[in-house]
Amino acid sequence: MIITRTPFRFTLGGGGTDLPSYYSQYGGFIFAAGINKYMFISVNRPIVDNLVRVKYTKSEIVIHREELKHEIAKEAMRMMSLEDSVEIVSMADVPAGTGLGSSSCYAVGLLNALHTLKSEYVSLQTLAEEACELEIDRLGKPIGKQDQYMAAFGGLRVLDINQDGSVLMRSAKLDDSTLDDLNRNLLIFYTGTSRSADRILAEQSQAAKEGRPGVVESMHYIKEIGYKVLEAVECGNITAVGLLFDEHWQYKKKISPKMTNPLFDEIYEVAKLNGALGGKISGAGGGGFFLFYVEEHHSRFRDAMKKLKLREMRYRYELDGSKVLVNFMDGVS
Repeated sequence: MIITRTPFRFTLGGGGTDLPSYYSQYGGFIFAAGINKYMFISVNRPIVDNLVRVKYTKSEIVIHREELKHEIAKEAMRMMSLEDSVEIVSMADVPAGTGLGSSSCYAVGLLNALHTLKSEYVSLQTLAEEACELEIDRLGKPIGKQDQYMAAFGGLRVLDINQDGSVLMRSAKLDDSTLDDLNRNLLIFYTGTSRSADRILAEQSQAAKEGRPGVVESMHYIKEIGYKVLEAVECGNITAVGLLFDEHWQYKKKISPKMTNPLFDEIYEVAKLNGALGGKISGAGGGGFFLFYVEEHHSRFRDAMKKLKLREMRYRYELDGSKVLVNFMDGVS
């Protein structure tokens, strides 16, 4: 048996500029943080038969990989030239559709496990690129590159995405005191809703391709805000992060009306009234988690969110990426 652990992430700046429709014209920028919430993937060779078993929210047992309904599992097996005789089980701390990169965590974690199954060493860079190929090129998902890279690397990372799609990645430069303050003041709450971001991202990509008035300009501004968030964090001026989040929220809504709804607008208003300097919704919007920057009166803020029936997710930053926790295959390939 092989077990991999792959971290989820939230975005601090530049969200959406990692979409091919944008970076292929203007270049992209992402500042994101890995957190200690994980996707666990278990891979095993069956002893008594050659079937393919995949367990997630559903359970599939098939003779050949091509019969699988789970797209990522099927495509990962294709990429690894595995046709049958595999058991794949996944468990996650965070449900799918909540904007923290679950599908890419699955892709990265599974590819990591399958390479290990075949006794192949690959770098984190290769894992990230293979996951991008799987999701974007092979499955045609309208997503960007940050989720795969953050799942592979973890940490507080900066991604500069060139027009040709190549990614230059580095760690953000901040001291331990700033890291602790950022962890204390960035509070995450689950909205109670989940959704697929594919439609929103597809609309956003199409708008960028067509150069619709206001959309591309807003994306440029979101990238600039991302640069400012990174600068604020690296300078230790984290109060500015909250104020920049508020600017980001106003501009993000211009890209698609589906980024928010009356409920989320109410949550945001209550948050501002109870001490939040700003906030942002996870992923492409429409559901998932709210991330708020709150500098003072944390207890009062938590009480206000509790009254709205929002559940807080406590977390710490995860400085490592996808890793193999268990390998009992004894070199079997």
